[in-house]
Amino acid sequence: MWQASALSGTGPLFERLDSPVEDCPLPELHPFEVTAADYELVGISCGPHPMSYLRGWLERRSVVTSSALGRLSGGRWVRIAGMVIVRQRPSTAKGMTFLTLEDETGLANVVVTPPVWERNRSLLVSSRALLVAGRLERRDGVVGVRGEVFEALDHRLPGSAASRDFH
Repeated sequence: MWQASALSGTGPLFERLDSPVEDCPLPELHPFEVTAADYELVGISCGPHPMSYLRGWLERRSVVTSSALGRLSGGRWVRIAGMVIVRQRPSTAKGMTFLTLEDETGLANVVVTPPVWERNRSLLVSSRALLVAGRLERRDGVVGVRGEVFEALDHRLPGSAASRDFH
């Protein structure tokens, strides 16, 4: 039945339309606004990643993408930025907190030591997007950043998406 209905063209929803919808009198949304609306309404977007709108601003501040971290040498000071998609503070990690940031190129791991966590706790718990500065670490094939300095980027991003916290 569904297949036969699909062959018939438009369904009953549009039967009463006499003509196509005329041009909308409202201005077209900017892609940034479309992404913001997507995140506000459903928490995700099929359009450009929110961090892509900030990439020029981030590059002027020497912020590298998550995909670039794998090409950099360990021990160097780096700056990364992304949406916080996971916060973890396992009881077996001696007070260490682990953040996963997502930008338009992939994921980046951030490790936060207990003293740094305590100094930045409010910002780290409440921000949905962060700029992180710290030392690049390479251990057992895993690349991450030991976060030292943090800046909230929420005010620069569209919409609001929740992270998965403390699992």
